Amino acid sequence: MSWTPRAVAAMLGISPTTLRTWDQRYGLGPSDRTAGGHRRYQDDEVEQLRRMVALTAQGVAPAEAARQAREPGAVHPRPVGAELTADAARTARRGFLAAADRLDEPRIRRLAIDLITRHGVVAAWQSVLFPFLVELGERVSRRGAGVEVEHLASAGLLHALRAVPYPDGTGVLAALLACAPEEQHTLPLEALGAALSEEDCRWLGLGARVPVRALCDALERLRPAVVVIWAHDRDLAATVPLDRLRERTDAVLLAAGPGWEGVAVPDHVRRPVTLVEALQLVLDQVRV
Repeated sequence: MSWTPRAVAAMLGISPTTLRTWDQRYGLGPSDRTAGGHRRYQDDEVEQLRRMVALTAQGVAPAEAARQAREPGAVHPRPVGAELTADAARTARRGFLAAADRLDEPRIRRLAIDLITRHGVVAAWQSVLFPFLVELGERVSRRGAGVEVEHLASAGLLHALRAVPYPDGTGVLAALLACAPEEQHTLPLEALGAALSEEDCRWLGLGARVPVRALCDALERLRPAVVVIWAHDRDLAATVPLDRLRERTDAVLLAAGPGWEGVAVPDHVRRPVTLVEALQLVLDQVRV
């Protein structure tokens, strides 16, 4: 399957400008073009860019990160279950798209549960579920219709992610997950929560549109090790008073989502750009 630059940037949580820069400077660009001259990324090229994002987030210089990103297997998410190959991921995405076109939410749910069971949350989300949502969003943008398909698909995926068993017992609260005020996109946080459950880490989610005061009150009462604040849109990210939150908690603050791209954040705030990186940052705090 091929992807537009806009879709790739959305999947990776980076700006289209960053994508163009990496193409121009390091040759991490698309090999295909449509008959009309539009650029299209193939799955293996998206995986190279995914490795580039992870490496630069770890502090690797961009030129060196680009070199390593071209090496197969340079960066991989934690293996869970059977390997999810590129061919299998493409086939799975076609199955999800067909179910969505039929408005078959129960089948979307079953497909997602089966995929997560066999391959784990991280692989399922990065290789199939999130690209599937991006493709639906692209269709709505092109056709000016189909929002009901997108919403139904999101509901099916939400059910599947919440089907991952929550850890038993008590202990440290690894992460508190919250959306920025007025932010309504919650699925990426649900994916992180499900991935934490797979790692036997306790977490709680405050959901969409979390007022700052409510988040501050929750921080004081729950005392999580990590706080993850998701923003899909830059204007919404700008409404989060990160310095004020720091005064209320000793927790590590993570600013996650494409809305934080280009937003200046304090030095104490970490900026994960992939599910793998966000998961690892939480695990680093609770597994010392």
